[in-house]
Amino acid sequence: MRLGTARLPRPLRPLRLLRFPRLPRLPRTRAGRRRLVRVVMAGCVLALLPSAWLRLASEDRLRTTADVPRTEVAVVFGAGLRDGEPSPYLARRLDAAAGLYRAGRIDVVLVTGDNSREEYDEPDAMRAYLTRKGVPGARVVSDYAGFDTWDSCVRAKKIFGVDEAVLISQAFHIRRAVALCEAAGVRSYGVGVQDKHDVTWYYGGAREILAAGKAALDASFEPDPRFLGPREQGVAEALRTRP
Repeated sequence: MRLGTARLPRPLRPLRLLRFPRLPRLPRTRAGRRRLVRVVMAGCVLALLPSAWLRLASEDRLRTTADVPRTEVAVVFGAGLRDGEPSPYLARRLDAAAGLYRAGRIDVVLVTGDNSREEYDEPDAMRAYLTRKGVPGARVVSDYAGFDTWDSCVRAKKIFGVDEAVLISQAFHIRRAVALCEAAGVRSYGVGVQDKHDVTWYYGGAREILAAGKAALDASFEPDPRFLGPREQGVAEALRTRP
């Protein structure tokens, strides 16, 4: 007697392991290995060239708050907000600017940052912080379209008419700021404020290695900022009405 024709289900086959692409094989000949070493070394040199350019372009323009020449305008670059207030890094930049103003080393502070969203306003937060530190509101000018360092430098020159400025940022960023503002036509002195070497500091330093490449391209091709807009008289008026 037949038990029926239904087939028992086949056992599940084991899942195949994912296959990763094979790594390229190293050259077997001595000449091939030498060529590979040359290629790797050339790539490393090319990768480091932008950083070397930043160092050379800014070397004689760096100062401290104690020895920076008296200059009418200081530019403070945005560095993020926390709950609507300047981040600790940005606060230290603003503290340096307020100290220079109280010491009579600068007359006007141009705060440049991101206001691309209604709920995020770096320049107004920077202005409020400076006024709490004793800088009159009439001496603070806001650039609401400083979306990156290059945009801030170009707008300082083309929109606000700044020909010479003290730039204030962290030490790991100040060389790039000076090199780009010089390329944009702003004679610059860079003041790099010091910070403890925490995770944020190391991240900023590592980020600068990558940002150096973009900086070299910006200085070479001089692209227009994301937003340029009409000429503004804020800096000129603040200088004209200073005590």
